[in-house]
Amino acid sequence: MVGERKPPHIGRASDLEGSDRVLYRFFEMIPAILAWSTILGAVILSYFIPVWMAFFIIAFDIYWLLKTIYLSIHLRQNWKRMKFNMRVDWQERLRNLKHGHLKHLIIYPYYKEGYEVIEKGIQSLINCDYDAKKFLVVLAPEERAGKEALEIAESIREKYGNHFDKFHIAVHPDGIPGEMAGKGSNIAYAIEDTRVKILDANNISYKDVVVSAFDIDTVVYPKYFSCLTWYFLTTDDPYRTSFQPVPLYNNNIWDAPSLSRVVASSGTFWQMIQQERPEKLATFSSHSVSFQALYEIGYWQKNMVSEDSRIYWNALMAYDGDYKVQPLSYPVSMDANLAPSFFKTSINIYKQQRRWGWGVENVPYILYNFVKNKKIRFSQKIRVVFTQLEGFWSLSTNPLLIFLLGWLPVTIGSPEFKASVLSFNLPIFTRNIMILAMAGLIISAIISLSFLPKRPEGRGRHNYAFMFLQWILIPVTITIFGALPGLDAQTRLMFGKYMGFWVTPKEKVQTGGN
Repeated sequence: MVGERKPPHIGRASDLEGSDRVLYRFFEMIPAILAWSTILGAVILSYFIPVWMAFFIIAFDIYWLLKTIYLSIHLRQNWKRMKFNMRVDWQERLRNLKHGHLKHLIIYPYYKEGYEVIEKGIQSLINCDYDAKKFLVVLAPEERAGKEALEIAESIREKYGNHFDKFHIAVHPDGIPGEMAGKGSNIAYAIEDTRVKILDANNISYKDVVVSAFDIDTVVYPKYFSCLTWYFLTTDDPYRTSFQPVPLYNNNIWDAPSLSRVVASSGTFWQMIQQERPEKLATFSSHSVSFQALYEIGYWQKNMVSEDSRIYWNALMAYDGDYKVQPLSYPVSMDANLAPSFFKTSINIYKQQRRWGWGVENVPYILYNFVKNKKIRFSQKIRVVFTQLEGFWSLSTNPLLIFLLGWLPVTIGSPEFKASVLSFNLPIFTRNIMILAMAGLIISAIISLSFLPKRPEGRGRHNYAFMFLQWILIPVTITIFGALPGLDAQTRLMFGKYMGFWVTPKEKVQTGGN
């Protein structure tokens, strides 16, 4: 029976009643309370006790330097692992493993994206080194997108459908009660429709199906499904595991402006770092999971924005903590933000980062379920809660503390403090620490260059120099397109101003790149 282990699919406090609603509402406020307490506390302490605040800033800068070194080591390690995995002959590794029984069910939900975007992803499936006749491909257009969306699906099926075992179109109806318009409700409908019309109709075992829930712009690298299959067959209990590739934003990277490239690459680097710390890893964007697990936990939630990460938390709660994410250290490629103008691109970057920052909606869900579920180990609860709270706190406060608030004691401190040796040396010390920390950008620049697709015709070699030098934008991007949208999302959640699902426009625009 579908959803036989289904955890509560809570999207927000208003989904509950009574004391449970009050408790969940309190949990929704915690991330923003921590963030704003830090920011306001820095301002107040800088005015009233600037000496103590100065020592705090020095300690925090040293902590940030050590953290940067620690994260850079993980980034470099995953870079090496990814390069190795992209060279591996996964088909050779599969030769001695029984895998002919497995089917890959690949879902592409979409709204108003164009034919070219969808076709590119479908073509990448055909170009894989894996047998395309093992693929069950599902296009899931939104009914509310109108006839054009369905016509695109029909055109794609007519041109490419015979390459695969099955090609199914699941049109997500508009206006289903209790649903939020977005990817979660779309793929949850599509997979149940596919279960009935494809899996059950053809007597395909649920345990033999690996589901890949892809964003519509996802382009797989040639060995992706061979790599995924190998991990699925060799992982302990693959039915209690999700499989996470590394998202690269290379589809249009040569056309995107520098600001967009840096923000996109920063997101990639964070996922690479997390792949080296699988105990902190949750599913993100395009990911894969067994159909059996999805069926048992009731699929993706239909009433929230962050369905890609929530599916992991749903599974963790449903299986009483016995669920994990297996990092693949193998990439898939998607689009970087690109719009007709630099200003519009900047707005879209902010909105996308705010939507990703809205993943903070998982925090109250985790806290609430940890209170209710007594079967999950207490030590596991402490580790998970600390990781999530520290992560969202760091996102919304650390860049502000480093690049803005660190100067407050010198600016608004007492005249006595401004005349002190500590006041004179604080900016110098902070600057030197930042210079040391920013040296890690060289590693980031080298890694980003190594993943670039082939340079398009008409682009000179000097464009590589721009790709390298663009990393000086990091102080701007992690503040304006990291901390601010993160703080924006947390503040909205604190005041109950719930967000809907914002679809990132997929525009094919030539902007000149730099």
